[in-house]
Amino acid sequence: MKKFVSALLAGLMCVGLTACGSSTASTTTASTAAAASTAAAETSDMKIAMITDYGDITDQSFNQTTYEAAKAYAEKNSLDFTYYKPAGDSTAERVAMIDKAAADGYNVIIMPGYAFAEAIVEAAPTYPDVKFVALDVSMYDLTTAAGTKTYEQDNVYSAVYQEELAGYMAGYAAVKMGYKKLGFLGGMAVPAVVRYGFGYVQGADAAASELGLTDVEINYVYGGQFFGDADITAVMDTWYQGGTEAVFACGGGIYTSAAEAAKKVSGKVIGVDVDQAATIDKAYGDGITVTSAMKGLAATVNTLLTAINDGKWDQYKGQVQTLGLVSGDDPTLNYVQLPMDSTVWNDGFSQDDYKALVADMFSGKVKVSNDTTAMPDVTTVKVDDQGIIKG
Repeated sequence: MKKFVSALLAGLMCVGLTACGSSTASTTTASTAAAASTAAAETSDMKIAMITDYGDITDQSFNQTTYEAAKAYAEKNSLDFTYYKPAGDSTAERVAMIDKAAADGYNVIIMPGYAFAEAIVEAAPTYPDVKFVALDVSMYDLTTAAGTKTYEQDNVYSAVYQEELAGYMAGYAAVKMGYKKLGFLGGMAVPAVVRYGFGYVQGADAAASELGLTDVEINYVYGGQFFGDADITAVMDTWYQGGTEAVFACGGGIYTSAAEAAKKVSGKVIGVDVDQAATIDKAYGDGITVTSAMKGLAATVNTLLTAINDGKWDQYKGQVQTLGLVSGDDPTLNYVQLPMDSTVWNDGFSQDDYKALVADMFSGKVKVSNDTTAMPDVTTVKVDDQGIIKG
């Protein structure tokens, strides 16, 4: 994973934040905003703040990875760092934390998750001397209901990821490893989660076709939330007890419902966003995690903080960068990948097989659709789309 950092400038698809129209006025008073902006401008050294989204810094996923990467960078470089947790799940409460961070003199604010889109539109123009680093806030998220781009803001950078590629790798690997009864448990049906799921379906279909299998099945559902509970676990119990062998649990803490049900019947789980093997296996049993579909959150944080600290913000400001494959030779350099160390490789799918798959994806021989409007057309697997459990 540490190799990610060296690869960012090696060939990324880059889209600028372009826009027209006005943004929503900040709820902060003009005097408070001006004072906070001036405080940030007069701070010669970086002061880094992270704001959590739905979860907290112990979610063992998106927030925790971002928090740990930012904290480690700050400690290594003797920089001030703190984090803020909004009181609730609303744009106003996220903006309130941005206001507080700026008022406290923090001039770099890191925000993980698409939920920050409206807060960025509202707060970024208010604090022109604060640099905003967003993860998974896409151009789609930063548009008005009418579809017009909202604004162009030079103090904002966002990284988005080609989740469909990581999902494809996971689905392909699962079938090649010998699993024929699969599941996909998404959190909320937001674009990033849908891309993971649709990529997973495409990968499983491709592997089944290559192996000449006609009996690969996928149960597919969204929980409607980013955490597990009794209702979702009940659905997972039905799946696993009905023969499902491995479920891709994709959405924050929702993996707990899949893992709890899997443990009862010696089933398997596929992790998401980060290498979740240690976390899931520790709680539910060694070997329960087959692999994880990962994206380079920590690497992105490190790269951007390094760039800001080195005075190279101009290379990133005002951009949404789509990060995916940057190497066909070394999978560990890519911003979407499977973990080399914890994946349960076998004769059906070895590390060499994985490297060959990545090489074909990088060269374009293997193509993966990122369309999120409809379930992918499949030729071999059978998909049972069960909609949304809660919502």
